[in-house]
Amino acid sequence: MTNDKDTLRIVVVDDHTVMRAGVVALLAPEPGIDIVGEADDGHAGVALIEELAPDVALLDLRMPVLDGVEATRRIVAGASGTRVLILTTYDTDTEIEHAVEAGAIGYLLKDTSREQLVDAIRAAARGETVLAPRVAQKLVAKMRRPAQAALTSREVDVLRAVADGLSNPDIARRLVIGEATVKTHLLRVFAKLDVSDRTRAVLVAMERGLLEPVGDADRR
Repeated sequence: MTNDKDTLRIVVVDDHTVMRAGVVALLAPEPGIDIVGEADDGHAGVALIEELAPDVALLDLRMPVLDGVEATRRIVAGASGTRVLILTTYDTDTEIEHAVEAGAIGYLLKDTSREQLVDAIRAAARGETVLAPRVAQKLVAKMRRPAQAALTSREVDVLRAVADGLSNPDIARRLVIGEATVKTHLLRVFAKLDVSDRTRAVLVAMERGLLEPVGDADRR
């Protein structure tokens, strides 16, 4: 560890060992950057950052024990003063928004070049927002979209049942409603999500954060 005030101290948090090692290998030779710690899950990452108070933390998004969004929220709420830069393969609207709302100063994708990563780390340390071009485009496109009608709680229940693979009669039995009512709810869901079939409705709902992706609930 260096005490040079011009050297940025970095912690890398990623549950994929090879990816984490690759990031460290990319950054280690860079003058003015010192990798002071690594962690393989969000909980361990938060603890390490609280202990070391690095200038910037590079966090993966989907990790065991504690995901990147919640880890970001805890880091930002803490006293370390560490800037959080998300480095992930995921670029859905919902994940980007959740990370930014949690306090991440930047959001990069893992196809980022070494030069771009180094520049982003230095910018983040200065307090500048850093977004991958594709991420920035998604945020701008979302801001330009007209506001969408919200789904009712019952419509969400019906859509969740669809995601579970249930037929209309099965959904009616689960929710104790008539099959015609199920069809009515689905038609309204299709209209609100601007889709024409059940599969697309589920996919769009997951992208907008109205439904959890299949399997995510079990991993938390």
